[in-house]
Amino acid sequence: METLYKTAITASGARAGHIKSEDGKIDMKLSVPKSMGGDGGDGTNPEQLFGGAYSACFGSALLAAAKEHKVVLGNFTVTANVKLSKSDVDKLNLSVVMDCYLPGQSIEMGEKLVNAAHEICPFSRATRDNIDVTLNLLLDE
Repeated sequence: METLYKTAITASGARAGHIKSEDGKIDMKLSVPKSMGGDGGDGTNPEQLFGGAYSACFGSALLAAAKEHKVVLGNFTVTANVKLSKSDVDKLNLSVVMDCYLPGQSIEMGEKLVNAAHEICPFSRATRDNIDVTLNLLLDE
């Protein structure tokens, strides 16, 4: 398998610590949300970072699917709604609802594109059968 890109990010101090990438492009403070017993400080958290990464990657997969179907997407957005929950047996579970806004597309084409993107996206493949992922298609009225 040919490696296209690789990077390393180091976390120190866990959820209330700091992360930094090897190239310095990411150099961020982390904070624990108040809902999780933290101070809700001005840093980000792993769920926000995961949501940003997943939504950006899924957007690229949508572009690839659109190209394959000879469709122009225009000004589309992907929002990853990430939820961290605790099960009845105190296990933490991650889930994601992907809201894909594809203005100007028909329901049929929008569904084809979103489903194709879910097959293409490496984040979707990595999470498949591991976390709950719900795909929502949002269109103009």
